[in-house]
Amino acid sequence: MKLQTITCSTRPGRVGPSISNWFNELANQQGEFESELVDLADFNLPVYDEPNHPRLEKYEHEHTKAWSRSVVSADAYVFVIPEYNFCPPPSFINAVNYVYNEWNYKPCGFVSYGGVSGGLRSAQQAKQLVTTVKMMPMVESVMIQMPWESLDSQRHFKPSEHHTNSAMAMLAELARWAGALRVMR
Repeated sequence: MKLQTITCSTRPGRVGPSISNWFNELANQQGEFESELVDLADFNLPVYDEPNHPRLEKYEHEHTKAWSRSVVSADAYVFVIPEYNFCPPPSFINAVNYVYNEWNYKPCGFVSYGGVSGGLRSAQQAKQLVTTVKMMPMVESVMIQMPWESLDSQRHFKPSEHHTNSAMAMLAELARWAGALRVMR
């Protein structure tokens, strides 16, 4: 099964790619998925600009077609998501809303990060959004408090044991759900 580890922050100086790299490597070592890194910044999605509803899949812009091809190719997703003012970043909300059918009946998990809350509030709001495009969010998640304190001199994320344990539990559940939901797709 194919998993996408999606970096959701697009701002300069972001920590997300370091966390995504760590999680993606762990997911590939775990063995249930072939995981690939996806960075929302690479798609350069403007605020939604398609004239037709995403359910129709009548995309006119190349950035939408490229995003659609990426999303449809996966069986499951892990969103590496920061917390901005207690909310998910606008880049995540926009990316989810760009397509519809491509997300349907697939599980997703969240690796959230931020200040003292570890991005938990962002992930909780994001879970509400993903259910509206018929994704199944996992209860298991990874929350990283103050991630900038866990970066080495090359800006590589150095997880604590509880981060790794949480990630492994989430990956196990994602694999169970991805297998079960494949029947619905």
